[in-house]
Amino acid sequence: MIKVTIDDITIEVEEGTTILEAARKIGGKIVPPAMCYYSKLKDSGGKCRTCLVKVAQLSAKDPRPMPKLVASCSTPVQDGMVVQNTTSKEVLDARKAIIEFLLINHPLDCPVCDQAGECDLQDLSFLHGMVETRSEEERREFPIIDIGDTIKLHMNRCILCYRCVFLADQITDKRVHGVLYRGDQAEISTYIQNVIDNDFSGNVIDVCPVGALTDRTFRFKSRVWFLDPMDANRGCTRCSGRVTVWMFGNEIYRVTGRKNQYEEVEEFICDECRFEKKDRNDWIIERPRKIKRQSVISAGHYETLIKPSVIKPIEGKMGKKDEIK
Repeated sequence: MIKVTIDDITIEVEEGTTILEAARKIGGKIVPPAMCYYSKLKDSGGKCRTCLVKVAQLSAKDPRPMPKLVASCSTPVQDGMVVQNTTSKEVLDARKAIIEFLLINHPLDCPVCDQAGECDLQDLSFLHGMVETRSEEERREFPIIDIGDTIKLHMNRCILCYRCVFLADQITDKRVHGVLYRGDQAEISTYIQNVIDNDFSGNVIDVCPVGALTDRTFRFKSRVWFLDPMDANRGCTRCSGRVTVWMFGNEIYRVTGRKNQYEEVEEFICDECRFEKKDRNDWIIERPRKIKRQSVISAGHYETLIKPSVIKPIEGKMGKKDEIK
């Protein structure tokens, strides 16, 4: 085990652990944001640069600082390393600039985007974004296309995180989409308008951090904060059958994989569970899904509600007028 200090908090981790994973073991606000890294996808990370941190001390043996900010998702810790994230103005200024860069071509689609309310870029823009853009150039534009019967691609919203490409490579038999062209012309697409059609294709929707890949069966049906997310399961021969169903009353509007506190899917689910099982009787409802309190989805969802008592402060004093003030 080796020791690393992140924002003045020291923790012991295994050798080979990245700075980001070490920060996640500590938890809280010191965890750098990540829009391209996905712990379950090999080789992901290093694309979006939102997780940049400052290494103030490389190690106990070499106390020199690293000359530039580093991507915490791909930089392994060393014994005695000292890292600054929220405590470094340089890091916060860089993160603000990166968010501005990601928004250069991103359209203001939040009012109509199905990802609104659970969008990582929306959250980061609120924390680090600018009120007005400084860009005067025209934004790149792509047509909205269907890359399958159930998936719609809004390339205008894509930040080229590569998550969907890595996922298709690693959990499906044959990948038919990828990144075409280079530079500012790069785009996610399929070759000669092929369609994504395999048992686990819908998982690209769950891993997308923005609204570039959306569920056609849920398109424009409801806002996520109007729905009740519930943990549910069913006997499925293709996947674990453990999902989150999003309900309005007794009606299921959409089905997604269960996500952890870092918005990463715990278990990838099959397309049959995601798109074909929308009847309440198809599922065993387990419990309400625990929602992050800072999420807009949590509005109106309460696990427990304790109202302050009016009687308790004067309980036992009833009838004693001189003691009640």
